[in-house]
Amino acid sequence: MTCKIDYVAPADLLSDRIVLVTGAGDGIGRAAALAFARHGATVILLGRTITKLEKVYDEIEAAGGPQPAIFPLNFEGATHKDYHDMAETLDREFGRLDGVLHNAGLLGRITPFEQYNPELWDQVMQVNINGPIWMTQALLPLLQASPDASIVFTSSSVGRKGRAFWGAYAVSKFATEGFMEVLADEVEHLGTLRVNSLNPGATRTAMRVNAYPGEDPNTLRTSEEIMPTYLWLMGPDSRGRNGERFDAQPK
Repeated sequence: MTCKIDYVAPADLLSDRIVLVTGAGDGIGRAAALAFARHGATVILLGRTITKLEKVYDEIEAAGGPQPAIFPLNFEGATHKDYHDMAETLDREFGRLDGVLHNAGLLGRITPFEQYNPELWDQVMQVNINGPIWMTQALLPLLQASPDASIVFTSSSVGRKGRAFWGAYAVSKFATEGFMEVLADEVEHLGTLRVNSLNPGATRTAMRVNAYPGEDPNTLRTSEEIMPTYLWLMGPDSRGRNGERFDAQPK
């Protein structure tokens, strides 16, 4: 769908909203957490590296945003019990969730499939699709307790059209798109929960450098520059948009 790169978010767009961001320690996740907080959201910072989360926490507080929360979790080793324990903790602390940005991801290797390591394949699928799926299931009651909630799954161009050598990453993103459509169709009748996918496009991140080592990162948009679409999807102006694929940059 047409990107919302020109969207200008009101300062109070996410006021009083509680939003969880996975992979919030750096890159796009960090930029989204800061942007959401800057527009009034109480942000739950989820990631595997506590020191990185603490730095983002401090940045939000220094900027005068609502006090965030930190929730350390590594999708690689997380169990169903971990997700349900997390949901119980968030229920006690907040009582609801108004948004989830599924941003955490693992690239794996750019390599011919015949050479792909099975353990790495399983690891990528666990982080990119299995973990987010079961975490979403555990969080659904909290999202359904909100009068206007948004789930945003991070997709990729290689999850919409297959490309040689992208292996588990591409397959996990195709699965992400499929799960988004299934869940969006299931919650359509609620009218209070929307589920969409967002392709950030070529962005100046560490993952992009690993995927395209010969590319000049200065030719790419920064994570901060693609935030208008993220804000639009997480805020009330995207109400009624459900089961759609969006792009954060022009194609």
